[in-house]
Amino acid sequence: MLLDAWLKRAGAEHRSVPGVVTDRGTLTWGMLDQDADRVARRLVADELLPGSRIGIVMPPGLEFACALFGVLRAGSIAVPVDPRLGPDDRAVRLAGCHTVLEERASMAHPGAAVRLADEEPTTAIVVHTSGTTSTPTPVELTHANWWWSAAGSAVALGHDPRERWLCAMPLSHVGGLSILIRAMIGGTTAILHPQFDAERIARDLASPDGPTLISVVPTMLARLLDAGLQRPPSLRAAVVGGGPIPPALLERAAAAGVRCVTTYGMTEACSQITTGGPPLFCTRVRIAPDGEILVRSPTVAPGAVAEDGWLHTGDLGHLDEEGTLHVTGRAADTIITGGENVAPAEVEAALETHPAVAEAAVHARPDDEWGEAVIATVVLRDGMRVDPDELRAHVRARLAPFKVPKAITFAAALPRTPSGKLLRRDL
Repeated sequence: MLLDAWLKRAGAEHRSVPGVVTDRGTLTWGMLDQDADRVARRLVADELLPGSRIGIVMPPGLEFACALFGVLRAGSIAVPVDPRLGPDDRAVRLAGCHTVLEERASMAHPGAAVRLADEEPTTAIVVHTSGTTSTPTPVELTHANWWWSAAGSAVALGHDPRERWLCAMPLSHVGGLSILIRAMIGGTTAILHPQFDAERIARDLASPDGPTLISVVPTMLARLLDAGLQRPPSLRAAVVGGGPIPPALLERAAAAGVRCVTTYGMTEACSQITTGGPPLFCTRVRIAPDGEILVRSPTVAPGAVAEDGWLHTGDLGHLDEEGTLHVTGRAADTIITGGENVAPAEVEAALETHPAVAEAAVHARPDDEWGEAVIATVVLRDGMRVDPDELRAHVRARLAPFKVPKAITFAAALPRTPSGKLLRRDL
């Protein structure tokens, strides 16, 4: 079940189909298949052993795709790293790599074809976690993990042979990288943007032949709606994940004619765990006695499986009568105030129903009386003003008194990872 077999298939059966589309040009699957040979020849000529780790430090684009597919063809393990990181952060993620591909010239090898290794590696790509609650951790995802993830996503979302999936996430992040891998397996098109630009993406989505799918975190969706996104003609769904999604935001998207499909996933499960509510067809989810979400699936990285055979996500949630998973927050984020448990996501959702609030983040602060106090940081909508006491009263009308923030501060923006996830520890 090697991923390169799917690239060869795409190169043969979907040779003229645009595989990767960027603002700097397009490569068809036939061209990508050829470029993978070029990169693989260079790596084999360097006498790298099969299974060697190869760092890829490039922005999303054509060169990144060629490098990734070439590394896989050579039987090596790809380690994508965000080029925006500082030297120290890069060094940590690239530890153990035999070489690093940083630009197209570093992949060049005009020599004759070299017979590639016959060994079948298990690990395909090492992806680092987003590091929202701790230091980013390397996760070894196998060829089988990626295939099952793509299959599960296709069943959940439906497979259109003319799919055009827009990605404005870092390709060092599993949510962005999985879009490129799915396109390769399906012989469809991945549209790669170098960064998230709400106005540009809104224009692309407004085109009659625009993207059919887009992956976003809630903040991205809000900014697209702020940019005037209305009834995109080709978009069949916006796949929204990466954190709690305020109900008011989903209502706003529905009013704008944007169909949203919510998804829950993590790096250790090779992206999606549930999509549209239920788990992927190949995935089992159960809730531990303490409320933790446990996952068992062929998408789960072998190294992330606990002794009991389950991936312990560290997230809290429950399954309803229809089998739909409802995520209530991170176990580590739970605030214990006066002996009561408070899920930050619940308080954030209440704050974000206020018309003046664009987004909110809730965290704990040590408190002599309560043990921990509920504290909120709020970003207001442009031109809006509101008193903290008014926001506290707004929450009090919706939640139990112990969930009302003891203090509310205002900020121009919330700290987030490059993929848009909230960095609660930086509040």
